[in-house]
Amino acid sequence: MSQASPKTASRGAARQPADSRIADNKKAIFNYHIEERFEAGMVLQGWEVKALREGKVQLTDGYVLIREGELFLIGCLINPLRTASTHVSADSARTKKLLLHKDQIRRLVGKVEQKGHTLVPLNLHWKAGKVKCEVALAKGKAEHDKRDTIKEREGKREVERAMKSRNR
Repeated sequence: MSQASPKTASRGAARQPADSRIADNKKAIFNYHIEERFEAGMVLQGWEVKALREGKVQLTDGYVLIREGELFLIGCLINPLRTASTHVSADSARTKKLLLHKDQIRRLVGKVEQKGHTLVPLNLHWKAGKVKCEVALAKGKAEHDKRDTIKEREGKREVERAMKSRNR
């Protein structure tokens, strides 16, 4: 039984906290009713992982498609670093494959085929040194639902302001 030296054991921990968020898709929570959440692995290239460590990602226009029994993240922009390798052509809008168990994918296919359901990425985060994408099965909100969400948010802010001024 061999043990890792202290130098190699802490190598990954020094770069990233154990489970830290890379990017959130706040628009998805505003535009959709979230029904179920799934954590999917991602197939990435080296330059993409380096760019994610720097936080150079835009998730707001991203969506998930199911093609031939596989999930793909489309519209997620990962901007390459200036110091990225020159022998690799970096495509910031490259389609990324998402990894889920076959039974989860089959269940999602059945639900996405129902009218109004879609798959949206909620966030990207690190888990055990790997990039994970939280995917949600969601149903689109109507315009009046979005207005209700705004009213609720403003109401909460008013209550917080009143409590804060009352405590002074």
